[in-house]
Amino acid sequence: MESRRINLALQGGGAHGAFTWGVLDRLLDEDWLEIAAISGTSAGALNGAALKSGLAQGQGRIGREAAREALAWLWGQVAEGSDLRTDRWMSAFLPYPDTVTRWLDLFTPSFYIENWLRLFSPYDSGPFYINPLERVVRDLEFESVCCKDGPAFYVSATNVRTGKIRVFSGAEVTPDALLASACLPNLFRAIEIEDKATGRHEAYWDGGYTGNPALFPLFEPQYPRDILIVSINPMARDSVPTTPQQIEERITEISFNTSLLRELRAINFARRVIAEKHLPEGTMKDVLIHMIADDETMLSLGQSSKITPSFGMLDRLKTAGQHAADRFLEAHADKIGREPSVNLSELFG
Repeated sequence: MESRRINLALQGGGAHGAFTWGVLDRLLDEDWLEIAAISGTSAGALNGAALKSGLAQGQGRIGREAAREALAWLWGQVAEGSDLRTDRWMSAFLPYPDTVTRWLDLFTPSFYIENWLRLFSPYDSGPFYINPLERVVRDLEFESVCCKDGPAFYVSATNVRTGKIRVFSGAEVTPDALLASACLPNLFRAIEIEDKATGRHEAYWDGGYTGNPALFPLFEPQYPRDILIVSINPMARDSVPTTPQQIEERITEISFNTSLLRELRAINFARRVIAEKHLPEGTMKDVLIHMIADDETMLSLGQSSKITPSFGMLDRLKTAGQHAADRFLEAHADKIGREPSVNLSELFG
């Protein structure tokens, strides 16, 4: 098959990001498919960093195999963390933290623990505070993540003070930038990063609130028209949530899809304007949207599984991602570079 270029937009979703691992692992098999740029948020940013670090190490098979190894290493490290719940730091206040943690795991449903811990914030843990992602992030090969070789890489985070998105790129993609992109405020303390333009230190939360993932960095003229979104958060649910846990899950899904849907609406509008020739040719980029998702698998998982990674669940999600990528390639590979495989008008109909 002739060589074709795409951009990747990788959603965040905690441990469910292992689905994206599977998608990327499968896409790396396709020598004809060149990744020009990556935009990632939260778990999508971690996946993007591992992918970029591998692809930057060499052309062809060398870079692809390095990327595959980097992704496998990343999720192996995440699985070893085993649990990102706030009861991990909360138990540190107690006289016998390991014993209490095991007791809580054995005798108390996790969602009751989470509800109780909403009375506290990560700032209440004092000197016992630990961000379990820091160990993983700081071991990534940032010389490769930040280098000019391989695809361009963009990471999104939310400025706590202004509520606006900040997109990090190039040398700005530091360990702190990745931690900021994955900083859920009920689990982790805000990540402070200096704004070199103002000299002020700004606090950042998860990028999913303002760009999950951000598509606009991929509109630059040097990148191809095609954007392949790897979606983790289900767009639709058939049933109406009734329990407190179901309601909270749906609120999270809706809020973490809002920014993406907003950008897709803008793209749909721009494509209509271009098609109707209301603007001179070349004024706006005619973006082609593709998507890989598996809502059935994601709907079968509870919200708590996003912060309780296990080898079994991660392996299941990786396999689901590989199969979803297979289905996409079989059905839509020939559309890349020619036409969108997502009908945005139907999506918003």
